[in-house]
This record gives sequence, C-alpha cells and structure tokens, in this order.
Amino acid sequence: MVSDKKNPSPSSSRKLNSPPAEETTPLIDNTKPLSSHPKTLANVFIAIVGAGVLGMPYAFKRTGWIMGLLILSFIAASTTYCMTLLVQIRRKLDSYENGTTNISSFGDLGFAVCGTLGRFVVDVLITLSQAGFCIGYLIFIANTLLHLFHDEPSSDLGLSSGMSRFTVKSLYIWGCFPFQLGLNSIKTLTHLAPLSIFADVVDIGAMGVVMLEDLRLIMRRRREVKAFGGVSVFFYGMGVALFGYEGIAMVLPIESEMKDNAKLNKILALSMGLTTLMYGAFGALGYFAFGDKTKDIITSNLGTGWISSLVQLGLCINFFFTFPLMMNPVYEIVERRFSGGRYSLWLRWLFVLIVSLVALFVPNFADFLSLVGSSVCCCLGFILPGLFHLLAFKDEQGCKGCSLDIGIMIFGVVLAISGTWFSLMEILSAKE
Repeated sequence: MVSDKKNPSPSSSRKLNSPPAEETTPLIDNTKPLSSHPKTLANVFIAIVGAGVLGMPYAFKRTGWIMGLLILSFIAASTTYCMTLLVQIRRKLDSYENGTTNISSFGDLGFAVCGTLGRFVVDVLITLSQAGFCIGYLIFIANTLLHLFHDEPSSDLGLSSGMSRFTVKSLYIWGCFPFQLGLNSIKTLTHLAPLSIFADVVDIGAMGVVMLEDLRLIMRRRREVKAFGGVSVFFYGMGVALFGYEGIAMVLPIESEMKDNAKLNKILALSMGLTTLMYGAFGALGYFAFGDKTKDIITSNLGTGWISSLVQLGLCINFFFTFPLMMNPVYEIVERRFSGGRYSLWLRWLFVLIVSLVALFVPNFADFLSLVGSSVCCCLGFILPGLFHLLAFKDEQGCKGCSLDIGIMIFGVVLAISGTWFSLMEILSAKE
C-alpha cells in the first residue's frame, strides 16, 4: 500500500494541503479511548445500518428478488472498495507529515487533497445526506402513525382520501416540530448518547419481529414473486441500496479510534458482508411474504396486533430521538462556516424547519430513499473517493490505477444522473 512508501517525492508532497486551524473541526474527539477490533466491527455496523433497511422489501418488489440481491452485493463490494480508497489517501498524507495531518473526517481529507473547494463540496454533500436521513425519519414517523391510527382517514375528516392523508400526515410532522426544536437545541450530545444504544436495540428487535412474521406468512401461503424487473428499475434499486449502505463518511473517524488499524480492511469487508446478508434476507423475506402487496415501509404490512403496533411505535420513537444525533454533523458544519464555530440556536432551528417542510411534500418513503441514494450518497460513495484517490496517487499509480479511479467516477456520474431522474419521476407521479 502507498502508506508504506518511505520517500515520497517532494513534488508530490507540495501538492497536498495541510489543513489550517480554522478549517479543521473534527467530527470525533481524538482523545477518546481507542477501539478494539470487535468494537470497530460494531461501530462500522452501526454507521451503516439505519432506516434504509425498512425500504428493502419494497425495492425487491420493484427490481425482483434476484436482481435485488445482485444489486445489494455489487453496491456492498463497491462501497467497501471506495472506503479503502479514503483510508489509503489518509495514510499517504500521514506518511508525508509524519502522522501530524490531523485528518479525522471526510471534509479534512477533501481539504488536504483539493483545498477549500474540496472541503466545501464534502460539507455540502454531508449536510444534504444527513438532512436527507432526517427527512426520511419524519416521513416514516408520519406514514407509520397514519397507518396505525388513520387507516380510513376520509371517513373521519369528510375529505377526499388524498387530501385527507396529506392533512393528517402534516399534523403528525408539525406535531414533532416543537419537540425537535427542543432536542436540537441541546449543545452537547452527551445526554443523548444512551439513545443511540436504544436505537440499535430497537432496530435489531424490529427486524427480528418482522422477519419472524415474514417466515410465518411464507409458511402459510406462497405468493407469486418475480426474479427480475425491468432496466428502468435497476437504477431505482441502486439508489435504495446506496442509501442503505451510506456510512462511507464515518470510515475515517472510525479508523482514527482503532488501536490497531492494520486489519481495518478485513473488518470493513466482514461488516459489509454481514450487513449484506442481513439486508438480503430482510428484503427477500419481506417480498416473499407479501408479494405485490409489499408497501414502501414494510412495517405497514404488519397486522393490527399489539406486537406489530409496539414494533412500529418503537421505531417511531427510535427515529424521533435519532433525529438530533444525525443532524449534529450538519450543525458542526454550518456553525463552523456561519458563526465561527460558536453555538447558533437560530441556525439549528432553521434547519429543523427546512427538514420538516421538505418531509411534508414527499409521499413515498422508499422513493425518497432512492432519490437521496442516487444523488447525494452516490457522490459521497463513488465520485469523490475516485476523484480524491486519482489526485492523490496520479504520480505513483500507473494507467491501470488511474483508469480504475476514472471508471469509478464515470459509474458514479451515470448512476447519479439516471437514478436521480428516475426517482424524481417516481415521486412526481405518486403525487399526481
């Protein structure tokens, strides 16, 4: 690997930027205790697994179950490779500066390779991705509560079905708004840290309950399913998968916390492999259980029993309290850029308002996952790692290495354009 090079050329080292103090605001405190290999494996798993898994069965319905499994495997392998590219870049920069580059985040890496423009692009994309995750949380909460308590809204409100569902969904989102203002006003996340453990327990428990219910339904009745969808839904499935695997921005902070980072690549491969098996099983079982009736949020397919209701409410509570945790990187970025790194209440409230307003106008959970995955996550996961690696290693790697980096970038651009277009068409057609 390039990090083993002892004598980098002076011309190469001069092309790399060392971040000045005002440009470095690490997302993770480097004084934290270093992590063992098992803890690192758990950290990678936590960074990857999120709300995206709930849209996997619907994505399998659209793409077909075999195509869905192939897409998941391909995206997992590609994302793992791009994670290793970022690690290679950081290690090369550390070798130039004797380990004093203080690169602890994706933004730091962007600045070191491309200067202020690199950090700006990474900051914008991370802001959009984190805000996109939180928009997905609000959509899930509103749609789930709508399903649980207003299954027939038009009879209650005397309105047309479409207008009634939109009105009730708006009420749930605005009902969360004042509480989110309060939670997002907290300066430090120390008091919210236990909620991340609760979130992981709820996620795993909910997935277990859903998969058991899927198995029970599959044994009772086999539904007709398709193995492959059309070419157009291929890009849709890629977008959903990218959203599900979006944890690439956390690989550098996670490596910074490792006691022994020599085995990071193996840990990444193991974690991504386990996640792929879980995603594949969850998506396939959900589709096999409900067939063409699979909904965009798989928990909406569960019955009205108290167990399914508890699972859905638990997930709502989970995403409600995860919201400020996911928005924290956004606040660190905007406060560094617009308030000199000082706490800014009005900026936090403004972003909570923007996220809530966007959530009001997105009707379908899985379609929104595909949109965020195809646009923002594709840039973070493929285009930027390929670009940064090409710029950092163009003097060392041959034509094969440069061609591979360029190929990753071209693939990312094609997927971003086509997937974003298809997802937007799905969202707009759903609103008509």
